[in-house]
Amino acid sequence: MITVTEKAKNRIQDILKEENYDSSYFVRVSVESGGCSGLTYNLNFDNQDQENDQVFEDKGIKLVLNIKSFLYLSGTELDYSDGLTGKGFVFNNPNASRSCACGESFAV
Repeated sequence: MITVTEKAKNRIQDILKEENYDSSYFVRVSVESGGCSGLTYNLNFDNQDQENDQVFEDKGIKLVLNIKSFLYLSGTELDYSDGLTGKGFVFNNPNASRSCACGESFAV
């Protein structure tokens, strides 16, 4: 399961409203090859289900992952930072053994 902090929930709701996405849209989270540490996080908005999607809901936010990404992200908390050192979504992933200095990629 993936959980969402209040800050992430609020930011997701703001984006959905700003982009005029209707209620059929959800957050698609995935892991892709790349970055300094080997794997990168990808987050976007989608309204098309795919075969073998894993679906979770937390705080009213629907999160969808493919099965490969679920294996890397199980237990992850999605947060949002608007601080001076960086602005954006943050993945607090207990499965990551290391991450790069910029926080954009990780390894397991």
